[in-house]
Amino acid sequence: MVTLAHVFNSLKAKSVLVAGDLVLDRYTFGKAKRISPEAPVPVVLVEREEERAGGAGNVVLNLLSMGMRVICLGRVGDDAAGNELVSSLAKEGADTSALFVEKQFHTPHKTRVIASSQQIVRIDHEPSKVLSEETEAQIIAAIPELVRSCDLVAISDYAKGFLTPKLLKALIGEAKKCNIPVISDPKGSDFTRYAGSTILKPNLSEAFAAVPAGCSTLLDAAKHIFKQVHIDTLLITRSEAGISLFYPEGRQEDFPVQPREVKDVTGAGDTVLAMLACALANKLTLAEATQLANIAAQVAVEKVGCWRVTLAEVARRLIEQHAHNKIFDEQHVAALRQALNGNRFFLFGLDAQKQLDSALLKSVRHAAESTKQELVVAIMGSQPDEELVASLASLNCVDYLLLTHKDRDVLMQELQPLESVFV
Repeated sequence: MVTLAHVFNSLKAKSVLVAGDLVLDRYTFGKAKRISPEAPVPVVLVEREEERAGGAGNVVLNLLSMGMRVICLGRVGDDAAGNELVSSLAKEGADTSALFVEKQFHTPHKTRVIASSQQIVRIDHEPSKVLSEETEAQIIAAIPELVRSCDLVAISDYAKGFLTPKLLKALIGEAKKCNIPVISDPKGSDFTRYAGSTILKPNLSEAFAAVPAGCSTLLDAAKHIFKQVHIDTLLITRSEAGISLFYPEGRQEDFPVQPREVKDVTGAGDTVLAMLACALANKLTLAEATQLANIAAQVAVEKVGCWRVTLAEVARRLIEQHAHNKIFDEQHVAALRQALNGNRFFLFGLDAQKQLDSALLKSVRHAAESTKQELVVAIMGSQPDEELVASLASLNCVDYLLLTHKDRDVLMQELQPLESVFV
């Protein structure tokens, strides 16, 4: 089980090289209150329009939201959509120096029309054009320096022609030579293109499409994929069933996900890739990374369009699902500050030797009701009663619980709450 304090203390800003097909996503938001007299389709009254980086660009944006440093490796056309993509990614803080402009290529872009949180139609301009030999040679020549500057390589294939077999071989080969992990999110049924990847991450339908029809179970499909392509781990995303990990020796690990309302699955696979990259670049275990990826995807599908998931959102969901994730010790104050994400909060401090009684519970609830801020309860002193800790952690009104030996003045200086009370 993922422990929030451990995770947040471990996650630092690492460099991730994201290689893949860039797409410009355009969103038109509005309301549909009538049907057109011209055809049986809704008339959407436009309220606002947005442009965001999509495809591999959505992986980049998610990683940036998670506090990672990102190097983009891809191509755009010499056109307005390409200029907008490069400009927007640079403004977000991504390193765009390895985005190559190909004059004969038109940058893919998609337009989604959304009315009252429901996608009405999607219009795609998606030319698929294989890299020119000249551009391919330039990119391959740049790969060694790019790989040496990163902690992990994330490959996001949207089948627009950028990730040629030759480019993939050079990129994965260089990463293996430098002992840098590679996570590949594949497209198509030929997984041999991604040979050498540390993790191959297809979804359920992609996994079955890559194997013969006789593979009736997911484990059979996984065994066939391992026969086809040399990889360390196969990670299959299974939508509402969660994520399953498979290993060459035939072992399977399943990570279920708690059911939630699904509004839009757009970009959920990108979110999984980003969270895996963030966690594994920080040397978390694959099991921890997979659990975090499950939760990040859960957050993403509850939003409309491609949603940039933050670590604070993942932290809150972890706390909702498991009360023990509320509990921090003084070695993880920095992690608590990250979980608070700059939000204002009320600090309720009490002595570790306090007894759990109705008066104490009443005081905690009063503190929660008297403020609109988040409530952090600090138990100060040595060896707090286990029943006291467990009971306070179980209260919905307590957002975080801190166990610390620090005195009041030091705690106030470190956390700087908006309001506080000590009993």
